[in-house]
Amino acid sequence: MKSDLFSTENMAQQATVPGMTLQNAKSIKYAVNGEMHARQGSMIAFRGNLQFERKGQGIGGMLKRAVTGEGLALMAVRGQGEAWFAHEAANCFIVDMEQGDALTINGRNVLCFDATLSYEIKTVKGAGMTGGGLFNSVFTGYGKLGVICEGNPIVIPVSHQQPVFVDTDAVVGWSAQLHTSLHRSQSVGSMIRGGSGEAVQLKLEGEGFVIVRPSELTPQKASQS
Repeated sequence: MKSDLFSTENMAQQATVPGMTLQNAKSIKYAVNGEMHARQGSMIAFRGNLQFERKGQGIGGMLKRAVTGEGLALMAVRGQGEAWFAHEAANCFIVDMEQGDALTINGRNVLCFDATLSYEIKTVKGAGMTGGGLFNSVFTGYGKLGVICEGNPIVIPVSHQQPVFVDTDAVVGWSAQLHTSLHRSQSVGSMIRGGSGEAVQLKLEGEGFVIVRPSELTPQKASQS
């Protein structure tokens, strides 16, 4: 049987080392040798001896359930084998984190990560419920984090001289050391008259970067879990 479908770039190869790699722009391959964590429902294929366990909010060593705008839940994947992860054909990226790094990621943009990484669910300081009720995951430690983004992300440097203002529905993540607050770009009178539809943004100050996607969250996507 012959077809472009069977071209080398489409064929899954046997993993030679454990851990996370890009299968292609839309999926991440993870060679599991022990344990890793992933977004529930994101596994699209696997081979080998793997167990998938849903993890709810708990105490001690149990995996937390990240209550974000989408009610994101996570699962533990254990055993030996290979698994592929994706979510709605979103673009996939792998972030290599080292000791001392800290990255804040919106829960809807988390796909999978090494069990060596630590994370804590936090309300975005200064945002409150008017900032979309932002509950972000702050990742620290050493390991790899798989991130998804609808479209090609834009990474914008942030400096003390140039703070950055982002739409709360478009923000993917930012350097955890940045200071966050709400910025109102419209007057009350303008809002009453209809305004521009961009009344409040998240302001980021300090030294670091912010990642945004080239679209806002649609009501349909926001309602899905």
